[in-house]
Amino acid sequence: MTLPGSWEMVVGLEVHTELKTATKMFCGCANHFGAEPNTNVCPVCLGLPGSLPVLNERAVELAMAIGIALHSTIAPSTFHRKNYFYPDMPKDFQISQYDLPINSGGYLDLPDGSRVSIERAHLEEDTGKSTHLGGSGRIHGADRSLVDYNRSGVPLVEIVSGPDIRSSAQARAYAAELRGILIATGASDGRMEEGSMRIDANVSVRKSGEPFGTRCEIKNLNSLRSLHRAIDYEALRQVELIESGGVVRQETRHWDENLGVTSTMRTKEEAEDYRYFREPDLVDLAPEQAWQDRIRLALPPMPAERRAALKERLIAPTPAQLDAVEVVIDLNLEQFVNAAIDADIDPVLALARAANELAGGLEGIGNLTPEAFCATLRLEQSGQLSATQAKTVLGELLAHGGEPGAIAAAKGFEQLSSDSLGSTVESLIAQNPDEWARYREGDEKLAQFFIGQVMKLTKGKANGKAVVAELQSRR
Repeated sequence: MTLPGSWEMVVGLEVHTELKTATKMFCGCANHFGAEPNTNVCPVCLGLPGSLPVLNERAVELAMAIGIALHSTIAPSTFHRKNYFYPDMPKDFQISQYDLPINSGGYLDLPDGSRVSIERAHLEEDTGKSTHLGGSGRIHGADRSLVDYNRSGVPLVEIVSGPDIRSSAQARAYAAELRGILIATGASDGRMEEGSMRIDANVSVRKSGEPFGTRCEIKNLNSLRSLHRAIDYEALRQVELIESGGVVRQETRHWDENLGVTSTMRTKEEAEDYRYFREPDLVDLAPEQAWQDRIRLALPPMPAERRAALKERLIAPTPAQLDAVEVVIDLNLEQFVNAAIDADIDPVLALARAANELAGGLEGIGNLTPEAFCATLRLEQSGQLSATQAKTVLGELLAHGGEPGAIAAAKGFEQLSSDSLGSTVESLIAQNPDEWARYREGDEKLAQFFIGQVMKLTKGKANGKAVVAELQSRR
């Protein structure tokens, strides 16, 4: 969305990602989504008197992996108590990092070539989860509320970007690229629908070239679509408010996905409102260089590297093919494309089948081997299977696994003989003289018409390339 006049939006994102550890941040309770409420709890994560926190070593390693991937500086850090009252935080404080985070500085380069700075990526613990029953589902107007402390104490890294984002599209691209990095490092599963990754968006507006305006924070956006819509709505709301003579208040706002609007939650807190003080039960964290180096060497290639490597295997890729590369990398499907290219299969065909058929059947990707993928595409490329038939075979492989040739035979996917195909094409030409005349005069779009008719008559057994060859031989 483009703002009216010379207005410009200024956006910074705070991304909270739960870490893929076996246990919680400061205790031995299981870090597992979907368990029965209040079963993964203990005196430490419930904040009972006399309980003491013990730092999770694996959480520190994953935090460093994130920092390295974001080109941050890893430095000695400390933990603080961030004090506030939330009913889903049983201690009434959150153990977090304040002025000395484990990761500071850094940047993230986006696929379009723009760069967003990273201010910090610090460790902290997650809160519990409140469920408000009755009314709108929010605390205001609810009949009663239930609290699940299973999530309380789950390890988090909060990644704070600089105020460098200038559109909702760029914000979405940043969040998507960051999600890919978090998954690649092994730090997170990136499942926004489960709350593994949640985003707060700080949004303000200004006239181009002027100082930053007053920002509002939109809390807990849990999908890329919500992020995009909420930023656009909030920026336009602020512009309309200012132009009507109003003043933007610094506050925290809630996004209503159904109504497509933001609304006031509370006045925005500042650091002093949280009364930070050092956590007395945890020592300073100072990862030695050898430990950092081990984490760095163990990291796999990040999405940008994988994207560039796959693009190099294409010859003069079109915009559509570049979009397909994005899909393949985002869904971790490049092993199939690379295997096919290594097997001398057309890269464009391999990319298309991965970005469409495999992407559409991700729930069954474990049933498909790169070898079976290559074998299916080899049958299609040689003309033994039509495109429609190859897609059907891939769908069967994703659903149940198996051997492509056997699946094709079981489904009766036998190509028409050249004589049978030729007679079918001749018959269609006779039945459609006007379309044939236009095709002969150079209207190439009519080829698709004839291919579609042949496919209908042969119940998908014809090969599209063979149909085109028949048409051209009669032209």
